Amino acid sequence: MDRLTREQRRKNMQHIRSKDTGIELALRKALWEKGYRYRKNYAALPGKPNIALTKYKVAVFCDSEFFHGKDWEVLKARLENGSNREFWTKKISRNMERDDEVNKKLLFMGWTVIRFWGTDILKKTDECVRVIEECIFDRKMEE
Repeated sequence: MDRLTREQRRKNMQHIRSKDTGIELALRKALWEKGYRYRKNYAALPGKPNIALTKYKVAVFCDSEFFHGKDWEVLKARLENGSNREFWTKKISRNMERDDEVNKKLLFMGWTVIRFWGTDILKKTDECVRVIEECIFDRKMEE
């Protein structure tokens, strides 16, 4: 496996965004084309959901696999062999804890929470939209 220099790694990390990521844009575009209107990075809610369909109380998060710990045991083992392992293990563990806390707060407030992994959004955008539409349908039925 190729190792990056500190400067290369630093440059890579500087280009990672927290808003308007490719996965967010793909999902938002698909929802917009279907006629759904939403708030993006909605600060009025815990965790600032990437997409908040306020009319239906549906909060959508677009989570990257690395930063949100997909397949955590496998990722954790990989981190153990890498550099700065203590930092990354602590950071990703805390991100996962925060995700759980945010989910609980939103559920308590009466919101439906949906979390998608980035690769699922990119490879199966239509399925992700369908999941959101099913939640919207369920919310309408509750009214």
